[in-house]
Amino acid sequence: MLGSIDPLLLLASLMVAATPILFAAIGELVVERAGVLNLGVEGMMITGAICGFIVAVQTGSPWIGFAAAALGGAVLAALFGLLTQYLLSNQVATGLALTLFGLGLASLLGQDWAGIRAPRVPDLPLGPLSDLPILGPVLFRHDPMVYLGLALCLAVWVVLTRTRAGLILRAVGENHDSAHALGYRVRAVRMAAILFGGACAGLGGAYLSLVRVPQWTDGITAGAGWIALAIVVFASWRPGRLVIGAYLFGGVAQLQLNLQAAGARVPVELLSMSPYLATILVLVLLSSGRAPGSLGRSFHAAR
Repeated sequence: MLGSIDPLLLLASLMVAATPILFAAIGELVVERAGVLNLGVEGMMITGAICGFIVAVQTGSPWIGFAAAALGGAVLAALFGLLTQYLLSNQVATGLALTLFGLGLASLLGQDWAGIRAPRVPDLPLGPLSDLPILGPVLFRHDPMVYLGLALCLAVWVVLTRTRAGLILRAVGENHDSAHALGYRVRAVRMAAILFGGACAGLGGAYLSLVRVPQWTDGITAGAGWIALAIVVFASWRPGRLVIGAYLFGGVAQLQLNLQAAGARVPVELLSMSPYLATILVLVLLSSGRAPGSLGRSFHAAR
């Protein structure tokens, strides 16, 4: 049974499987490093998925679709930011409400789009690199969004650790009162982080509906937003470990699909559960980082 699974194809496909999680998780990492707990990632992902799909089909361009998906996720994130940062609503309750809202909105908008194929996202030609033995098929024969996700993680690491903007964002996340006393605009920093996180979640959702599937299916995210939240904790709020976590989940998810296709004598339901069980197990065993000090706390400028 295992002999029927091509290891090179499995490794190549796990990069595709991990990409939507990677986008959503890196956006949420930035949001949480700013001290905001956004549980609306799932809703923002599926909003981006349906917005990107509709626009891509209507225009015939997947790139315009991805832009629309980022905008759709950012709009929902802006609503979350308005409610939590200016109206001081509870972050947990607001995030959960927006997840339910996003799921319902996507289901409503997607009623007439089921079964329609999305325009194809072409692979990025990397010349001689794609012809390398073993490494070529695994690493260098993917669409541009796979590499954009990795580049985004690298960029976030550089910004957080090597720039003044990253220092300010981390200061706001660690102690918003001290950051405010130093003259930093806490709400503006957090709103910028929230919008970035929403746009990334939208891109992750659009990758599902434009590349991974690629067609509209109700509930297409299937809990990917919650996995992204878990991976941020697993990564101890560090971009490098986040990439490892996303690829670990993508690998397990792709392996269970291959085992199903190979006719594994294991109940399908148990195989489908395996990526989520593996994520929980990894969280229990390896999560040891300290969360940002002001994570989930509302900021009151008058205090």
